[in-house]
Amino acid sequence: MAARRTLELKTRQRQELAEYRDHDPRPYLRERCGALLKIAAGATAHAVARWGLLKPRDPDTLYGWLRIYEAEGVSGLVAHQHGGDRRRCL
Repeated sequence: MAARRTLELKTRQRQELAEYRDHDPRPYLRERCGALLKIAAGATAHAVARWGLLKPRDPDTLYGWLRIYEAEGVSGLVAHQHGGDRRRCL
């Protein structure tokens, strides 16, 4: 069985994510920050993906957000917009 993914946040990181969740004009960024805060509070990424957001998501999507945040911070969440390669072809 795979180890449960968690997210340890410093106070400054938690405040930054909460600020983006509460005030950023981009809905996708608010959703991502809210999901990460729930994971940091102890919820599993799978539970947040299925029941913790307004729209159910594939758990792999949340694991991707978690990976991006751990590697690049909030700027990574902004840079990696949803939609993948399909968006670049338009």
